Amino acid sequence: MDGLSAAEVAALLGGGLVAGIVNTLAGGGSLVTVPLLVLLGLPGTLANGTNRIGVLLQASLAAWRFRANGLLDLRALLPVLAPVLAGSLVGASAIARVTDVTFERLFGALMLVLLVPTLRRARAPAPGRGSGRASAALVFFALGLYGGSLQAGVGIPLVFALVHAGHDLVRANALKVAVIAALTAAAIPVFAAEGQIAWLPALVLGAGFALGAEVGVRLALAGGERVIRPLLVAGVLALAGRMLGLY
Repeated sequence: MDGLSAAEVAALLGGGLVAGIVNTLAGGGSLVTVPLLVLLGLPGTLANGTNRIGVLLQASLAAWRFRANGLLDLRALLPVLAPVLAGSLVGASAIARVTDVTFERLFGALMLVLLVPTLRRARAPAPGRGSGRASAALVFFALGLYGGSLQAGVGIPLVFALVHAGHDLVRANALKVAVIAALTAAAIPVFAAEGQIAWLPALVLGAGFALGAEVGVRLALAGGERVIRPLLVAGVLALAGRMLGLY
């Protein structure tokens, strides 16, 4: 893709705006932007890598804005970052042992199972109960693995995991964007080294993503869980239906 027409620029900005809002408030925005990039002529692997630039810009800006408004505690990231970053590097560079179809079907079914506890209000785990550190690290490693490889929709199970760890939905959502910024930053050099980033559409799309992040943060600050919860449910249903092959 040597250049972009006015229509292509408008499509990328608009798609990035929508995806940035969705990703900031829930997750699954890349289910809009990756197909959009393919529609504009990029091969799937190139679209996957190109999309990461917008995701990084959106997640970084959203994390900074949540931090500035007192909703993001960086100390809460410490037990999460190491396994997520390790998983992201492996996921971005390794070939999955199962087929994409099998993995996506299982992942979609898992999210439907996790939908019910997510609809309940979060409570901090009782002392001595809940997942141990090893099992929690394994969960976040698996999420990093998925985020580094396919990425689309990783924010939704990340919110699930962070709510299960005892964070309320608003703060879990703020932590989610910071985690995604970190795992995406780890994965981008791998895609760049493989020549799987088309920089011009990546930057145009990224501008839309960044604008969507600003709009999404403002909506989250204004509405809190009233805004996040229904969008999260919609994202779960849409992503699960897509991965289960319903459409």
